[in-house]
Amino acid sequence: MFPTVSHFLEYLFGIQVPLPFNTFGVFVALAFIAGYWAFTHEFKRKEALGILHPIKKTMTIGKPATTTELAYNGVFGFLIGYKLVYALLNYQLFVSDAQTVLLSLKGNILGGLFFAGLFAYWDYKEKNAHKLPKPKTVEVTQHPYELMGTLIVWAAIWGFLGAKIFDNLEHWDSFVKDPIGSLLSFSGLTFYGGLICGGAAVLYIARKNNIKVLHMLDIGGPGMMLAYSVGRIGCHMSGDGDWGIANLNAKPISWLPDWLWAYTYPNNVANEGNPIAGCVGRFCNELPQPVYPTPIYEVIVCFILFLILWKIRDRIKSPGMMFGIYLMLNGLERFFIELIRVNTKYNVAGIHFTQAELISSILFLSGLGLVLYSYKNKEKLANY
Repeated sequence: MFPTVSHFLEYLFGIQVPLPFNTFGVFVALAFIAGYWAFTHEFKRKEALGILHPIKKTMTIGKPATTTELAYNGVFGFLIGYKLVYALLNYQLFVSDAQTVLLSLKGNILGGLFFAGLFAYWDYKEKNAHKLPKPKTVEVTQHPYELMGTLIVWAAIWGFLGAKIFDNLEHWDSFVKDPIGSLLSFSGLTFYGGLICGGAAVLYIARKNNIKVLHMLDIGGPGMMLAYSVGRIGCHMSGDGDWGIANLNAKPISWLPDWLWAYTYPNNVANEGNPIAGCVGRFCNELPQPVYPTPIYEVIVCFILFLILWKIRDRIKSPGMMFGIYLMLNGLERFFIELIRVNTKYNVAGIHFTQAELISSILFLSGLGLVLYSYKNKEKLANY
């Protein structure tokens, strides 16, 4: 396994390059990039079809930087400099434990003050360069795809919060033992928490910009499936604990790689299992028994599902149907992968289930209902 990018580079090229990048985090970033690409294409396609429309906005240009703007930039610059300079001066600690460096209160005051002044001065000079003797109000055209920067930021912030909240609810005993550590840890993220909270934030921004809910949902279906597939690569490569149950069965196909059938996740970032003999460092554990590598199964299945959604998107005309199909496929995929995946089981009235099984069932039924609603009301929704 490759808990950090440095481990991956060492495996590929045999060289040690100390980099403070967690493999899982890198693939989360790549997942957002993949989603950005798919969302943008769908925004442009639907605008070309006349389904979405650009909107007119007014803005005032030529104003000098206000005190409030300078203060905001100064505070932002201070936070950047406070952590960045401290990380550079303590680079080995940053490489070995970036999470502690970023989430602790430790930092460099002089670095923070320097960057605070730099950011405030930058904003002042930028606004001053475009200052007019008399500020004026102009009308600008904003295309729907130009919202993607704002949507990505909101989805990332609220998606992360939702993923942490749902994960801590699922692992309540661990949360009670160390609530601060559980909330601040970058590991332990629940996909459905991110989907629900991040999705709600995206819909809020879209609605504020006159994009109707069903159209925004349809735009998001293929992109979210692709992003999930890419993100799961990070889960597998880092060994973050999203693996399956023990698999001691013989390989059904002789040429199938061992890591695709049963894997022990050596050097996993979750630090679970038994110590590896001769290994030195933070990530030196390996599972005692091989397990189903469920993250890589989801990578493959969800990428195929993305290709299906991408292929049929031109043929679906009724608003809401695309997202309904996405919910059904997502629910089915996650429900069946849960059958061979390690997870917390709940017991209600003698029925055993996981959080993901419950939510995936709800999503499937919701998707089915949305498909039926869209189909029955396609004439009514024609001018939606």
